[in-house]
Amino acid sequence: MNLLFSNDKRGEYPESWYAADATPLAPFDSFRGETSADVCIVGGGYTGLSAALHLAELGYDVVVLEAHRVGFGASGRNGGQLGSGQRMDQDGLEDLMGQDTAHKFWTLAEDAKKLVKDLIAKHNIDCHLKPGVADLGFGKRDVSELQDYAKKLQDDYDYADVSPLNKEESQALCPSPAYGGGKMDWGAAHLQPLSFALGLAKAASNAGARILENAHVHHIKDGAKVTVQTDQGRVKADHVILAGNGYLGNLNRKVAARVMPINNFIVATEPLGDDAAKVLTKDIAVADTKFVVNYFRLSHDSRLLFGGGESYGYRFPNDITAKVRKPMCEIFPHLRDVKIDYAWGGTLGITMKRMPYLARVAPNILSASGYSGHGVGNAVQAGKLMAQAIHGQDSGFNTMASIPTPSFPGAGALRTPLLTLAMSWYALRDRIGV
Repeated sequence: MNLLFSNDKRGEYPESWYAADATPLAPFDSFRGETSADVCIVGGGYTGLSAALHLAELGYDVVVLEAHRVGFGASGRNGGQLGSGQRMDQDGLEDLMGQDTAHKFWTLAEDAKKLVKDLIAKHNIDCHLKPGVADLGFGKRDVSELQDYAKKLQDDYDYADVSPLNKEESQALCPSPAYGGGKMDWGAAHLQPLSFALGLAKAASNAGARILENAHVHHIKDGAKVTVQTDQGRVKADHVILAGNGYLGNLNRKVAARVMPINNFIVATEPLGDDAAKVLTKDIAVADTKFVVNYFRLSHDSRLLFGGGESYGYRFPNDITAKVRKPMCEIFPHLRDVKIDYAWGGTLGITMKRMPYLARVAPNILSASGYSGHGVGNAVQAGKLMAQAIHGQDSGFNTMASIPTPSFPGAGALRTPLLTLAMSWYALRDRIGV
């Protein structure tokens, strides 16, 4: 079974609010026959489109192969949060790699945010980019850790855009009874993720990249010239970039052993009108401290976009609305009867350490994936870093590739059952408040 075709209609975006809201692009050409390129990119999400744009601007002949439509996967379905730092916090990075290296990763993360914002401005991408992401906690320990971390970023990383939130300040932003405080980051941001992906695709195409849709890659043959085989044709290229993330499947065993696909779900309520102020009083995004994170924000037409719940394996649950309504009502009990207009799922890639996995898996094949829910910035930056590496400027790529990325236990047939067992345990801890 293939995740690319397990839950969606071939060549169509899921029925999400993002797809209903975005200004569509005309379909790109499908692919049949044989062609050649300097670089062939497998995957038309943030990673692949960013790599294509930057390579085309450097003068390379680039082909992007997307199995469905550009932005079809996690790039067009996610929570739209452009977070600060890496997915692993700076304390964890300091423990893992030392303070000097942790500071390099903080700088890279700041560069990733700036890159996204600069691309939106440069290419006039209308994706409703807005500043502000709050991280909110439940109990005293959660809240204290978030507040202390905000102070650490201020003191140790000279980051002035973040500040601690006490309970009153938290409630003034998000009137949910569930939260007791946390931190507010005005340097982070949120956006309409599919609109951003479509804007990147348009920019890459305008720069000269050849984007081909409905081009499912099922085999890659290494060599001085790499052969990328699709259902109806093949591409021969000097370099290949693997940019499929959670949808990459088993195209490369080294990546498959280290990047696990998991499914996450979002709903969009009916427009809330004046009642939107009972959810958020400012146009910010929120993520909380649950292991299976709740994340939410208001759309520009005053809907609540609420993400919550995960599943492991190939199939989405039959009733996504019910799966997400439960955590949504734990945060906002007054919305128990609100109408849900859209409910959708998507597949992302995670790693054991929740840091992206960048690797040179063959002399002329680069891969980036496993953004672990932090992909709006990481993925766009990874595409640029791989483009630079192909161009001979590989210092940024090598820094990201230096992250230790162990294989999942039972990297073959047992990895999904083992992951399910581990994730279920942490989800149980969430429920019982451990």
